Amino acid sequence: MSRHTLKTTPFDPADHLHSEEMIAVFLADALESGSDEFFQSALQTAARARGMAEVAKATGLGRESLYKALAPGAQPRFSTVRKVMGALGVTMTLAVSKPAAKPRTKKAASPRSPLAASPRPPVKAAAKKVPQAKTLR
Repeated sequence: MSRHTLKTTPFDPADHLHSEEMIAVFLADALESGSDEFFQSALQTAARARGMAEVAKATGLGRESLYKALAPGAQPRFSTVRKVMGALGVTMTLAVSKPAAKPRTKKAASPRSPLAASPRPPVKAAAKKVPQAKTLR
């Protein structure tokens, strides 16, 4: 029985990020993870996919500065992150993460209530009859 050696190569996602759409999906997924470090690593991977020298030139940063800003443990400025994303052809969009609490207001009639179909007429005060005092003669 002969033994065959299986050769593998490390997987690099940068080799598969060929368009802005792919980069946008890749970064959005990293951002949804909730981990700043993971997003920063994904941003570095996307920059490598585009070419660090090209991204550095587009951001106005030196290549070495860009490597340092995106290195694990670094804390790049938000403006640097925005510049890098702009150089990659992607942008960040905000959305509501969960419904905001509604302010308390007066309760309206429920949709099933017959009162919900038509507004209530204004209530008029009923005129009370006051008994007349009897006069004695």
